[in-house]
Amino acid sequence: MVRRAWIALCLACTAASGAAAGDPAADVLAVESAGAPGAYELRVTVKSPDQDCSRYASWWEVVRGDGTLAYRRILNHSHRDEQPFARAGGPVPIAADEVVVVRAFLHPSGYGGAALRGSVRGGFAPWAAPRRFAAGLAAAPPQPERCLY
Repeated sequence: MVRRAWIALCLACTAASGAAAGDPAADVLAVESAGAPGAYELRVTVKSPDQDCSRYASWWEVVRGDGTLAYRRILNHSHRDEQPFARAGGPVPIAADEVVVVRAFLHPSGYGGAALRGSVRGGFAPWAAPRRFAAGLAAAPPQPERCLY
C-alpha cells in the first residue's frame, strides 16, 4: 500500500534551520511511502532553485525526533530543468508510527526550506522546524562525493 502526503507549496512554513532568512532553500513538498516497517522506501518530492553544481539540492533526509539521522538520499546532480522533482530512497529504518522529519539540503546555503513531519501510518504535514533543529547533521555522513552537473 502506498500512503501519500501531497502538500502544496508551503512557503509560509519555511523554517530557517541553517540558511539565513531570505537565502534560497530547498522545500520538501510531498512524501510517499511503500514497503514494511524497518525497511520503507520513501519517494520525496523537492522543489529547489537549482542552477548547476554551484547551487543545487544535494540531499533529502529523514531525521528522528531526537535529531539523529535515520536516512539520507544523496542527489548527485542539479535538477535545474526538472522542478519539482521526486526521488526514491531506502530502505529507511523507521517504524510505521515513528514520527520523523523529512527535509532537504541546498548546497551551499544549507537547511531552511519547508519540511514535513509525521509518520508513514499517519501521513506527513508541514512543520516549522526550530531554528537550529539537527543543524549538526549537515556535516554527517554520507556526503555527496561530487556534483556531476
